[in-house]
Amino acid sequence: MRNDLPLTITGNLVDNPELRFTAAGVPVARFTVAFTPRTYDRETNAWRDGEPTFLDCSAWRQLAENLAASLTKGARVVVTGRLRTDRWETPEGEKRSRMVLDVDDAGASLAFATLTVTRTTRTVPPQQTAPDDPWATASPHRPAPGPGPQTAPPPAGSDNHPF
Repeated sequence: MRNDLPLTITGNLVDNPELRFTAAGVPVARFTVAFTPRTYDRETNAWRDGEPTFLDCSAWRQLAENLAASLTKGARVVVTGRLRTDRWETPEGEKRSRMVLDVDDAGASLAFATLTVTRTTRTVPPQQTAPDDPWATASPHRPAPGPGPQTAPPPAGSDNHPF
């Protein structure tokens, strides 16, 4: 794996995930998660909110479609991914950057909600699988049992111990 910075955050969706498709038909969902640190103030015996942080996120393929179909604005989510920096230059020549979380996994937080899970079926037919899909050539059937590994008899004079 590259020197990616893995990150898991818990927060609320700022808006509904925006589902789009690349020119090749690959789904991508973009969304923003907001999280606010809270500290307990002993002098006032109350919780105090800190400054909110907003993190842009992007999810691809089946995860993108599942996110867009399942989560809406305000939903509390747990998101895991790899942090990266997007850099670009404006038409005026100013250099800009922002942090983006490339999402590996996401789901609703169950701290304040309940959830009913519905499994989805694969939406991409086998002949149209993405070139980076390691399961594209996998068979849905278990291979037939073979003769098993061949082992040589123990050398003469051994006590049949593996050590």
